[in-house]
Amino acid sequence: MNIQNIRSFDLAHDELRHINSELHAFNGTDSAGHFRIANPKGVHALACGLDAPLDVEIDGHTGYYCAGMNKSARIVINGNVGQGVAENMVSGEVWVKGDASQSAGATQIGGLLVIEGNASARCGISLKGGDIVVKGNVGHMSCFMGQAGTLVVLGDAGDALGDSLYETHIYVRGSVKSLGADCIEKEMREEHHAELRNLLDRSGCPGVGTDEFRRYGSARNLYNFKIDNLNAY
Repeated sequence: MNIQNIRSFDLAHDELRHINSELHAFNGTDSAGHFRIANPKGVHALACGLDAPLDVEIDGHTGYYCAGMNKSARIVINGNVGQGVAENMVSGEVWVKGDASQSAGATQIGGLLVIEGNASARCGISLKGGDIVVKGNVGHMSCFMGQAGTLVVLGDAGDALGDSLYETHIYVRGSVKSLGADCIEKEMREEHHAELRNLLDRSGCPGVGTDEFRRYGSARNLYNFKIDNLNAY
């Protein structure tokens, strides 16, 4: 894209409300646009609620809920992000070039979230669809109550992975400190290798083999209340 077609903002002198308003002006349209935002300085709720095929590049660290409720846009953050990045994303892509704080991709419905570094606790909490790829490690209780979608972890996973899991697919390349209630290791069948291969390719990991991963999913013992499982609830 010609550099002249890129609209630039700078939070050193542009107000957050003004920048978000300019982005939201495209909502509900098929109009494409390329935006670059400098000096975010950890502000919260930047580039949230986008509903158009925009390309947004943020040069620096952001605060809470960056790129939340994203639909159709491709948002790249060249830095670290605070709590709840891409929370409730419907479609599009969000790429974090650094680390992510807790609850990355919380309640995500669709789209692709890629975290180049590590993700803290509860990554993918209540995941309802879409895909999350973390190239580093994830913290404790990741995919807690995950209902659908996929979490791929190229590093290690902390305590209680997949606690109270429903049907989210979890693939981990490294070690898992412990599994949460009703989460078990499962067989990697041909269809799972294909699913994982697709996500690795889309997230820029074409040289990583799917046979290096283990798959985790729900044992399906907590779908209905059973008195024998009381201590597991």
